[in-house]
Amino acid sequence: MSKLVIVESPTKAKTIKGFLGKEYKVESSFGHVRDLPKSKLGVDVDDNFEPTYEVPARAKKTVTKLKKLAKDAEVVYFATDEDREGEAISWHLYNLLDLPAKKERRIAFHEITKQAITNALDNPRKLDNNLVDAQQARRVLDRLVGYKLSPLLWKKIARGLSAGRVQSVAVRLIVEREEEIRAFKPEEYWTVEGEAQKGDAEAFELSLHKENNKPLGKFDIDESKAKQAVKDIEPATLLVSNIKARENKKTPLPPFMTSTLQQDAHRRFGYSAKQIMMLAQQLYEGIKLGDKGNHGLITYMRTDSLNLSQDFVDNTITYVTDKFGKEYINEGGRVFKKKSKLSQEAHEAIRPTDVTNDPESVKEFLDSKQFKLYSLIWQRAVASQMSEYITETTSVGIEAKDTNWLLKAVGSVIKFDGWHKVYKTNAQENELPELKEGDELNLKKLESLQHFTKPPARYSEAGLVKAMESLGIGRPSTYAPTIATVVDRQYVTKEEKRLAPTEMGEIVNKLLVEHFHDIVSYNFTAQMEDDLDSIAHGKKEWRPVISEFYKPFAKNLEKKEKELDKKKLTEEKTDEVCEKCSNPMIIKLGRFGKFLACTNYPDCKNTKPINSDGEPEEPETTDEKCPNCEKPMIVKTGRFGKFLACGDYPKCKTTKNIDKGTGVKCPKCSEGEMVVKRSKRGRMFYGCNKYPDCEHLTWSKPTGEYCPDCKQLLVQANKTTVKCESCDFSKKVDPADLTED
Repeated sequence: MSKLVIVESPTKAKTIKGFLGKEYKVESSFGHVRDLPKSKLGVDVDDNFEPTYEVPARAKKTVTKLKKLAKDAEVVYFATDEDREGEAISWHLYNLLDLPAKKERRIAFHEITKQAITNALDNPRKLDNNLVDAQQARRVLDRLVGYKLSPLLWKKIARGLSAGRVQSVAVRLIVEREEEIRAFKPEEYWTVEGEAQKGDAEAFELSLHKENNKPLGKFDIDESKAKQAVKDIEPATLLVSNIKARENKKTPLPPFMTSTLQQDAHRRFGYSAKQIMMLAQQLYEGIKLGDKGNHGLITYMRTDSLNLSQDFVDNTITYVTDKFGKEYINEGGRVFKKKSKLSQEAHEAIRPTDVTNDPESVKEFLDSKQFKLYSLIWQRAVASQMSEYITETTSVGIEAKDTNWLLKAVGSVIKFDGWHKVYKTNAQENELPELKEGDELNLKKLESLQHFTKPPARYSEAGLVKAMESLGIGRPSTYAPTIATVVDRQYVTKEEKRLAPTEMGEIVNKLLVEHFHDIVSYNFTAQMEDDLDSIAHGKKEWRPVISEFYKPFAKNLEKKEKELDKKKLTEEKTDEVCEKCSNPMIIKLGRFGKFLACTNYPDCKNTKPINSDGEPEEPETTDEKCPNCEKPMIVKTGRFGKFLACGDYPKCKTTKNIDKGTGVKCPKCSEGEMVVKRSKRGRMFYGCNKYPDCEHLTWSKPTGEYCPDCKQLLVQANKTTVKCESCDFSKKVDPADLTED
């Protein structure tokens, strides 16, 4: 009789199969095999929240196959991931396969390597019911919120809306940031900046620092003072008045956990949280390394732990010593501790399974995105065990002789690169020449510069993950699906890789904040996450936790069903009168936002678009003719902004996108222009206006410059960096040179 090993992924099954002998049969469950029904609530709120599970149609064939294999097997090993979700999959499988206790074994591992699998088989355990209960609690809780609150949104706002426990809090964060941006009032301030030079040495940067020996703060310099300083300093002799040097030692950053991996990979490569987790899953489950077969390259990627195994630390010390020398090693290794509440599971940090699989040695087996992510994980984990990065920071006071002004230059010199040898940060240094007190300097240029304070930026995906983590909202497995959900449901759109709320997102958020505050309360949501952690650690029972939440929630829901009036929520009175039937017009809420509508509907179906101030917006006519009926096309506003529509609507329903130009020639066909477009989901991208003849597109804004290495188009990576579309070239630029759309 064979031994059956069940995992949740076919790739994972293939990798494990390569490590085991013929007596083992490795099969995949293809994810969850049992779940709450889609068509109904599936939770009996009157029977202590008893869930009803069913096998979905897609899983029935798999379950039948696994039942037959389990019946004939000597023993069944459940080898799903060692977290709540993985434990729940194993628990559902155990119940469906109806195994006798003596045949059931639960094995778990943090990495898919031969040694880890062998150790797990030698040390099986029983199913952890605490982890299962924590997953059940989350599933039931999210089902109660989603299936009870969403119908209310349908009735009171618009059909097709949904609410979710964590997604609604994420939307609130994005909406509140947008409100901060709208309320922001810029403040003016000035700086005096320039360059100086000692002899023939390289010029270096300096700035105004003191007036009458008193340090100048950010808002202490106005226009007249800035211009007076320039006027006084330009003819003056500049002398080095004092030099202060200090040594800085920087310890390396800890190895990645889920949230920090998503943040760093998004900042460096622009990948979405969902894409990062998909790539990490591929690296974890196994990559075919030529004749060596499938090997898992990284440890489990859903973790909030910073621990590293002693074996990995020892092997890294040996690797770094051999590769770079003993001076690059932190003697005895380095331990990082997470300053937070209970970790979800006792995982390791995300690290390479074998430090000798350095990025270059496996590059040929990875696609470009897998390689970038693996390199980042490998570099961060190895760097965490290396010696400190040492710089010397020099602060130079520069006197403008016979004036009241003192300038300052600050520069750094790398004394020892330490962990920077393998993991570089984006820090830029202002290199200074060798200076001593009394040196005379030549002023190369000096200018007074006007600035205005800027509003807080919209959240990037990395920023949102960081905010959610700091508030204790969500856990490693939830960040990526939460962001994907709010974008898919069109409560949020992505604009230049930043998250902006849609009008519908703001309206739904307003209703939830005002009438279901607990659902979108940061403290309440964080406390619920702590309760789920406590269930996972066996410190709380799951049903009382759900009961404590549900009873006041259900009572408030019943109250709001009666109190809330759809017209009050979605309609506003105006002074506008319908020009077709002379009845009053009101502002209504539609699928694509607000618009003016006649109150005599359905007898009169007159509608008008409105601007952001709620005022009527007359259709903008264009010289373009409708390609179907040759009537003039007009500009209309929809869910994703302005578009062209036939002026003879509703008789002719022809529409067309408005292409916003970038002034950049298409690098593929050299004829078309790269223009701003939107995908069906509302995501902005840049494509050739000769489509469909030319299908070239990019998700990042093209700059019009070309890569010096491979001559391909350069695109904006973030506020201060441009990168090549095709190779690894990137460079820092002045943010002022990168225009916003």
